[in-house]
Amino acid sequence: MDKFIAKRIGQVPPSGIRKFFDIAATMEDVISLGIGEPDFTSPRKTIDAGIQALNNGETHYTSNNGLIELRQALSKYINRLYGIEYEPQSELLVSVGVSEALYLTVTATINPGDEVIIPEPCFVSYSPEVIFAGGVPVMVPTVMEEDFQVTAEAIEAAITPRTKALLLGYPNNPTGAVLSRERLAEIAGLAEKYNLLVISDEIYDRLVYGVEHTHFATLPNMRERTVVLSGLSKSHAMTGWRVGYAAAPAPIIAAMRKIHQYTIMSAPTVSQYAALEALNCEEDVQSMLAEYDRRRQLLVNGFNELGLDCFEPKGAFYAFPKVTASGLDGDTFAEMLLDEEQVAVVPGSAFGESGKNFVRACYATAYEQIEEALERMYRFMQRHG
Repeated sequence: MDKFIAKRIGQVPPSGIRKFFDIAATMEDVISLGIGEPDFTSPRKTIDAGIQALNNGETHYTSNNGLIELRQALSKYINRLYGIEYEPQSELLVSVGVSEALYLTVTATINPGDEVIIPEPCFVSYSPEVIFAGGVPVMVPTVMEEDFQVTAEAIEAAITPRTKALLLGYPNNPTGAVLSRERLAEIAGLAEKYNLLVISDEIYDRLVYGVEHTHFATLPNMRERTVVLSGLSKSHAMTGWRVGYAAAPAPIIAAMRKIHQYTIMSAPTVSQYAALEALNCEEDVQSMLAEYDRRRQLLVNGFNELGLDCFEPKGAFYAFPKVTASGLDGDTFAEMLLDEEQVAVVPGSAFGESGKNFVRACYATAYEQIEEALERMYRFMQRHG
């Protein structure tokens, strides 16, 4: 059967996140710090809006670009947060989560052989999506000693005549790193110098702690060369609704829409109505953010007390401790922890070679569950530390 499978599919391994999730699902009494999904239910007003849309008979396709009312509301939302305006008709596209938005972006912009520079550790989809588009991912490692901050110098060293784009994901999954505006400005300078497209995945933009998020397109001269990807899945606890969006110059959105038309048609209608209401749920967002911060401090302090060095993540809802104090690499640590103490974490290698001595732990789970997980990890480290 191999002759029927495209060769590029063989270049991509199965998701390291899903592997551990599937194993954990077969076990009893597992505390999962694995999947990056809020444990909160969507705000009540979004659920009611979805129900009302169904009761109103809103069960048909929307515009390919998404409900115009939603795009207009998103334009105002982005402007309120970051002081940048996008034209609702031509510069915004509603997608089936940010995952589809990323697929549309790389498919619409990357030609076979084009190189895309990606700092790692990074979200598991980045490299595969570039490969599926026929491009070549060029990974630039970051290290814990520098708080997983990618530098302009490291990026510039990776640029070749074939480089087409930079793919950035900050706040970062899996590390929780957030780049300062100053460092992002240095990277923006490279994009301008070498005439590069910037694809900026900002799905965790609302989940930052004690720092400000920088919308990449607000940097000098970046609006016309940046595709910003975001959505409501993480900030508004709406993963299952599958609503994301892309904000970009009109010609890029038009190219993305062409692919969207032939593959998806439009994002789920009922979900778009729920998302429209979600933009009015700021109190819920702030409440969830405060609870994430409480859990963040518990988990990060807990890891460090266990001797598992963990820098302080300033964004998203992940901690990324180094586990070599256990005498194990990340893969072995995750396997043995799940087997011996029924705590599920994700090996750092799932996010790139530079993550091999780390694990990702998600604190989007109940505070009491995190406390219990730390107690189990204490027993584990007593045996292996």
